[in-house]
Amino acid sequence: MPNTFLKKAFDESMKQVGSDDKIKSDLPIEVAVHLDVILNKSESSKGVLTVVLTSLVYKSLNPDQDIRNHQTSIEKGYSGRTFDTKYITPFLKSVKFPAMAESGWLTRSLEQKVPYDKDYSGAIRPAALKTSFLETIDFIQKGNDLDKCLSYLMQGLIIKRNSQEIDLAKPLNLPIATIIELLIRHFNVSYVAEGASRLPVLALFAAYECLMKEAKRFDGKELLEIESHTSADTRSGRIGDIDIVDESGKEFEAVEVKHGIPITSQLVKDAFEKFKTTQVNRYYLLSTADIDNSESEKIEQEIERIKNIHGCHVIANGLINSLKYYLRLLSETSEFISNYVDLIETDTALKFEHKKKWNEIISSM
Repeated sequence: MPNTFLKKAFDESMKQVGSDDKIKSDLPIEVAVHLDVILNKSESSKGVLTVVLTSLVYKSLNPDQDIRNHQTSIEKGYSGRTFDTKYITPFLKSVKFPAMAESGWLTRSLEQKVPYDKDYSGAIRPAALKTSFLETIDFIQKGNDLDKCLSYLMQGLIIKRNSQEIDLAKPLNLPIATIIELLIRHFNVSYVAEGASRLPVLALFAAYECLMKEAKRFDGKELLEIESHTSADTRSGRIGDIDIVDESGKEFEAVEVKHGIPITSQLVKDAFEKFKTTQVNRYYLLSTADIDNSESEKIEQEIERIKNIHGCHVIANGLINSLKYYLRLLSETSEFISNYVDLIETDTALKFEHKKKWNEIISSM
């Protein structure tokens, strides 16, 4: 029950954080201020964070318990340390949140055999943290808005975690088939955090970074910097997720990437609306879900129509097939992996979860 409760709260908080890394909450400001202090000290005072989370979860599941009485040696108490050791600390470690080695109660300032009331004698430092800790415990004990309080802490911890740098693996000299398998696995994880649709775009951009140096077709051409995920809907003149311009700065080639959405004739028509006023030479419409076979004939007819009235060669294809082709053109696939990992590290649309998963996939090779 506690594990299920924690996972549900975590997943919901991940969705609330979204792509803007801001806490969404309507908790009273006086409560949020104290939680912010606890979050700001979460690395240096892991015990306080652990005790607060333990108290929150236990009170949520056992509303009649006075969670200020955190030890069985205290009258009408419960064993916060036991509950923490079994559920809270393992959870914190599993999601890469700040955590003690075994329990938050293995801290001298928190293990006093007296209730966590306003007279608590433990030497929690600094004084502002002690105030916030005891005020938060008092709020939890009242039993109001426990779900909002837990969500606030979870969101704050997720945001702090997302800001952490993580060293990503860059394996060398992999066969193309292995690279493709790694990419497919990385794209298709059921992520909780937003941003997975960005991964295929980054992979393709990484391939183009290599192709620009090796393919004669791109001599004298420029690969424009990849735009941020949040600006993609208002590209201010950009016609694809990836854009290449010629010597005069005019559109030469562009790519639009779909993740999990099969290509249909309507998508081809929609793409044409984006580039019909440009002189782009080729336009790729690629999807991780390939082409909708029931639409194949209509897609070909629409591509032919665009060719006749505009001159642009539209290529609709599965993204994985295109990546296989591009990788075969490269003299060194290690550069592609390096480019992809660099993009994963720096792209602001991606979260800690996406980066961690890459390392896990590499480790399981």
